[in-house]
Amino acid sequence: MFDQLKTQNARRGRKVAANLASEDGNIATLALIMFVLMLSVGGLAVDLMRYEEIRTSLQQSLDRCTLAGASLTQEMDPEAVCRDYVAKAGHTDDLTDVTVTEGANFREVAADAMAYEKPFFAQMVGIENFDIPAGSIAEQRITDIEIAMVLDISGSMVNTPSRIANLKIAGKDFVNAVLENDAEQRTSIMIVPYNGQVNLGSVLRSKFNVTLPNGRAGVDCVDLPASVYNNIPMSRVTPLPNTAHADTYSGTNTATSYTSYTDSTALPNWANRWCPTSSTGGALTQNIVRMPNNNIAVLQAQIDNLTAVGATSINAGMKWGLALLDPSARPLYDEYITAGTIPAVFSGRPFDYTPDNEANPTSMKVIVLMTDGEHFAEDRVNDAYKSGDAPIWRANSDSNYSRLDLDRVDTSTPTKLCDSRPFWVPHMGAWHSRPWNGAAPANSACYTNTITTTTTGITKQSWPTLWSNLRLSYVAWQLYARGGPIAGGNGNGKNAPNPKTRSQIYTDTMNAFRVQTAVTAMDAQLNGLCEKARDQNVIVFGIAFEAPANGQAVIQSCSTDDAHYYPTSGSGLTTVFRSIASQISQLRLTQ
Repeated sequence: MFDQLKTQNARRGRKVAANLASEDGNIATLALIMFVLMLSVGGLAVDLMRYEEIRTSLQQSLDRCTLAGASLTQEMDPEAVCRDYVAKAGHTDDLTDVTVTEGANFREVAADAMAYEKPFFAQMVGIENFDIPAGSIAEQRITDIEIAMVLDISGSMVNTPSRIANLKIAGKDFVNAVLENDAEQRTSIMIVPYNGQVNLGSVLRSKFNVTLPNGRAGVDCVDLPASVYNNIPMSRVTPLPNTAHADTYSGTNTATSYTSYTDSTALPNWANRWCPTSSTGGALTQNIVRMPNNNIAVLQAQIDNLTAVGATSINAGMKWGLALLDPSARPLYDEYITAGTIPAVFSGRPFDYTPDNEANPTSMKVIVLMTDGEHFAEDRVNDAYKSGDAPIWRANSDSNYSRLDLDRVDTSTPTKLCDSRPFWVPHMGAWHSRPWNGAAPANSACYTNTITTTTTGITKQSWPTLWSNLRLSYVAWQLYARGGPIAGGNGNGKNAPNPKTRSQIYTDTMNAFRVQTAVTAMDAQLNGLCEKARDQNVIVFGIAFEAPANGQAVIQSCSTDDAHYYPTSGSGLTTVFRSIASQISQLRLTQ
């Protein structure tokens, strides 16, 4: 019995051992299968990496070749250029087709390629070849481009001399970058310099209904009515008062004693006139609007000769820049083309605006708006004091002034008429019966109303002549306020019941002479114009060049979007202008 059990256990042991041996074989098989799978997956990853490497190299080669071939400055055969780029990248046999399509103002190059790669490991799963396709299309299309450079030439541009110097460098570089490869003459550039005003120049001024001429050569600015900011076009029939050649800004000596008309506080500061001419009396001929041109030398010469002076009215610069890009200005352009001062190739400009839904626009309007400052409240002489005779005389012998106040003439009786003393003579500090004429005015002489502009020894002044020789504040103080009345006097009317103080008379007189446009109103006018520009798809590049916070804010708000806004300083202005020029004429990779 014992032997029988021993035999059975031995048999069972042999079976277990056999079974264990059998399991060892299963693990080896499983391990082999896993190894093959891992090798296949890893190998496939290697094959895919090689595929992507070849595809990337091929695609980049095609992109480079189409961009180079599509450039309108490329003088070699575009197809040959493309094939050469691909060959140098080692893909000669892979290039299947190059197609070149050209027109008057565009070139398109399309390239297709197919590479074939035999995989190392993918064959194990039945993939014998990898097909690697690539394609690229590049186009450069020169649309008809109209550019207005609206440039700040205010006094702050020369108070820091490097600013105007950097503007000239950057502006000239921009003109060259935009126009040097414009073989088809599709691009026009207009220059609109602005300070406190925009000087149109005599020819452009004559195209509009300018009223109240100031008679001063070179003063071709107009005082824009607030209503013109409500629309883009500039009417050629709406009356536009000529800007007075006057220093409305400078203060004066307000002491009770007399200050000579030759004193520095009496003479106009030419830089503080709102449409300044040079200190020698000649016009700042390069500070006027330059109508559209494509002559690099002409445009660069004007930029190089810009003179910085005056205040800052960004709204006026933007108004004229936008209005002269408006299609309503086409008849005006035609007149210039007929006269030979706008190139005939620009016939038909300004073009119509591009609608939002136009897929392939053929024209583009661009404003480059640059400032280094912010709005400065605009002064303008009221219309009543821009033309005609002033109630002021000047002695021929010594050039002293006097003023007639007809309110001081009492016509109630002959005696009172004779006793009237209506002429205020500042340098005498007294009221007299006659204007100063070199001899002592006769207090005892009877007043006579027969004094005319041709009376011997004296010359009646016109308002334009007066403003050419004296600042407004001096006239308001010396010829009006100093004459009284002081409390109890009667200098503002023979029988005035409530006489004003000198300060009150001065303030009232200055308010009568001039009116100011508040900075907030100017900001609003600019903002409204910029919204209208965006509505018409006019691209506005805004440049805040070393500008204060408010100047930066209004320029950023005016720009088409933040990508078109450039805050900069120093020589960075040139980089900004180059960037804008590049965007205007950039190549577009279309596929």
